[in-house]
Amino acid sequence: MRTTILPFQGFTAINLLGVLFVHPGVYLSHELMNHERIHTAQQREMLFVFFYLAYLVEWLVRLPMRGNAYRNISFEREAYANQRNLDYLKSRPLFAWRRYLRRRNKR
Repeated sequence: MRTTILPFQGFTAINLLGVLFVHPGVYLSHELMNHERIHTAQQREMLFVFFYLAYLVEWLVRLPMRGNAYRNISFEREAYANQRNLDYLKSRPLFAWRRYLRRRNKR
């Protein structure tokens, strides 16, 4: 859905309950779409509510840490690491984001 309200400034897209909100001028590349599909898979396996709770808690935990809290969230790390692999979702194990909990980006 193209909108000027969501996502917030500084972001190109946001996936809420499996619905993608994108600014009008943003190009929907295959990588961006795959990134958001990975988020949809994460949300579904966590029954949506638990995904958002875990996302918020992890963001709060990572805020005081070195680096970008958003980019260091395990859900984001999984999506960014695999967004170019357009076949990733075909073989993605359940709860694959857990692999990214301990290691942080150095940025």
